[in-house]
Amino acid sequence: MSLKGSCHCGATQFEVTEAPASVTSCNCSYCSKRGGLWAYYTPAQFKLTTARDRVSTYQWGGYFGQHHFCGICGCTTYGESPDWVDYKPDYANPKIGVNARLFDDFDLSAVPVEHVDGKNSW
Repeated sequence: MSLKGSCHCGATQFEVTEAPASVTSCNCSYCSKRGGLWAYYTPAQFKLTTARDRVSTYQWGGYFGQHHFCGICGCTTYGESPDWVDYKPDYANPKIGVNARLFDDFDLSAVPVEHVDGKNSW
């Protein structure tokens, strides 16, 4: 079952190939301030369905990826990074982290939340 999602104003829209089995809550400085719950996909499982020029990008310090958000309403939408194994980047396996709070017509409360201690681990 594919899922669609969008930012608050609808200018940034995307699809994923399936519902997440779980989502991740991270307490690092970025995630705690943005409030996202992250569902992870391979690049082949994610499709941006609106023009890329509607998406703004933030890259902070030594971070190993990019955070994307709607350039109009500011909602955090998705990010691109390597997979992480034991808090180390695995560049051979890129991941797309989608803010699961933005899925349309999806009961996020039914999905288990995994907590990651990014505040003390990165």
